[in-house]
Amino acid sequence: MNNPEVVMMGLGYIGLPTAALIAEGGTQVHGVDINQHVVDTINRGEIHIVEPSLEESVATAVENGFLKASIKPVVANTYLIVVPTPFKDKNEPDISFVKSATAAILPLLKEGDMYIIESTSPVGTTEKMMAFIYEERPELRDKLYIAYCPERVLPGNVMYELVHNDRVIGGINEASTNKAVAFYSKHVQGALHKTNARTAEMCKLVENSSRDVQIAFANELSLICDKADINVWELISLANKHPRVNILQPGCGVGGHCIAVDPYFIVADYPMESKIIGTAREVNNYKSFWCAEKVQNVKLQYELDHGRKAKIALMGLAFKPNIDDLRESPAKYIAQRVLQNANNEEYYIVEPNIADHTVFKMTDYNLAYEKADIVVFLVAHNEFKNLPKSSEKVILDFCGVLNP
Repeated sequence: MNNPEVVMMGLGYIGLPTAALIAEGGTQVHGVDINQHVVDTINRGEIHIVEPSLEESVATAVENGFLKASIKPVVANTYLIVVPTPFKDKNEPDISFVKSATAAILPLLKEGDMYIIESTSPVGTTEKMMAFIYEERPELRDKLYIAYCPERVLPGNVMYELVHNDRVIGGINEASTNKAVAFYSKHVQGALHKTNARTAEMCKLVENSSRDVQIAFANELSLICDKADINVWELISLANKHPRVNILQPGCGVGGHCIAVDPYFIVADYPMESKIIGTAREVNNYKSFWCAEKVQNVKLQYELDHGRKAKIALMGLAFKPNIDDLRESPAKYIAQRVLQNANNEEYYIVEPNIADHTVFKMTDYNLAYEKADIVVFLVAHNEFKNLPKSSEKVILDFCGVLNP
């Protein structure tokens, strides 16, 4: 069998859809993941994550022989790094996974190969990895094409957005940028915008930091309106009637692998300059804490009013509606904090997009809603919007389920 054209380092929420997209187009892709279960699942033509249309794409690509998964990389012409970039203590970004993935392909690199990082990274990461590669393989200096191209997709619509969204592509030199643009043009219908690696890295961080700031404004409004006895959903709807106002909807915080994390990449490197960005992170983190405290206060009041402990349903664990992704989820944090303060109350934990969880005992959403005295909406899943209205229950709606 010939060597694949592309090696995909990382087969998670972005790596696997990207690998499937490229493979469906008739390009040989060798996907790499450190988890043997993930590898085995993909090689059966199945998937380990929830994403519409992904399973069909993976099944087709595997059946046609264009996608294969393994725990080790092989020789190819293009290497894509699509691994997590979490943060360490004190919210400092951790690029060790990017470096480990790069180290794994070092022995395989040859003159003319292309190396692209898609993982969200601090500014300067691509240049650091270039220096690392050339330090270990000095004979390849200036003989590789090296670029950065961040993903811009929304979980739940990844397969469509990978194709149709614009991309920002920044190489370490003009030749690398052009080479990467030529590669993505085979698979992406959106416009491909050329820049340099540092600007592309910052662009990804700025996009998500901007959204975090906008959400923080909405969440701060929700805190103010709670004290002022104003319906924040109605307020925002009315304010948005202004032709130049577009306030987002509040929630119980901000989660996910991007918006809840990426601003820290800027704050860590530019702490004195990133005042608004840093404060937005504080506001959105505080909103989750505030929600948990609100649940605690309401359950204590219920016991005083009714002379018995309440049955409490916590509705949703994912970081956004209609997906199974719990990464950095404020809903999960709230559930954990509420359960830490449990005092023999009966709790029902609900997440309709996952069957079971290692920590939480899951309950069907209809059953939980029926039995609960206090219903806490943490995520606006579609299923919750069709539940019958009840004046007998205490409802805490942190995500606008009752205010579409």
